[in-house]
Amino acid sequence: MQKIFLLLAALLPLGAAAALQAGDPAPPFRLPAALDGRTNSYSLEEALQHGPVVVYFYPSAYTKGCNLQAHTFSENQEKFAAAGAAIIGVSLDGIERLTRFSADPEYCAGRIAVASDADGKVARAYELAVRDAVPGRKDTRGDEIGHGFAERTTFVVGRDGRIVATIGGLAPVDNVQKALEVVQRLVPGAH
Repeated sequence: MQKIFLLLAALLPLGAAAALQAGDPAPPFRLPAALDGRTNSYSLEEALQHGPVVVYFYPSAYTKGCNLQAHTFSENQEKFAAAGAAIIGVSLDGIERLTRFSADPEYCAGRIAVASDADGKVARAYELAVRDAVPGRKDTRGDEIGHGFAERTTFVVGRDGRIVATIGGLAPVDNVQKALEVVQRLVPGAH
């Protein structure tokens, strides 16, 4: 019975009730990131110079919901770009794990960058819940996860550095679709 409860708890999305909200300044960050299997340094401030940024926090690479969310963002990347928006995924995964995830054709497919917030500082700055690692928890490949988890919440950040929308409590695909709707409303005719 306890296993069923833990499984259900892991599948239910956490709400974004305590997260930063529209109008709040988005905390700037610089994190190690990966895109298409190559690592670099990602700066929110630098990205905002080119347009709005969708900052999506997710619990862990190579887990069912996060795989689906990354794949859905990847499949819609051109629509976000047409609206002038960039996408960055952020999790507590280590950069080595994210480097593989970023290039995997089933997930990020080399189209979206993912950043490593290994200590959870950035997630906490956005006022997200960060849970400790669960010993023995395995990912969809059978590998032990070994890191904590930030709640699944997406922030659309405007060029001015302020949060335009906070999207939480939705299933992964719905989260992406809502983020796309918000971004497209920022640029008339971007549909």
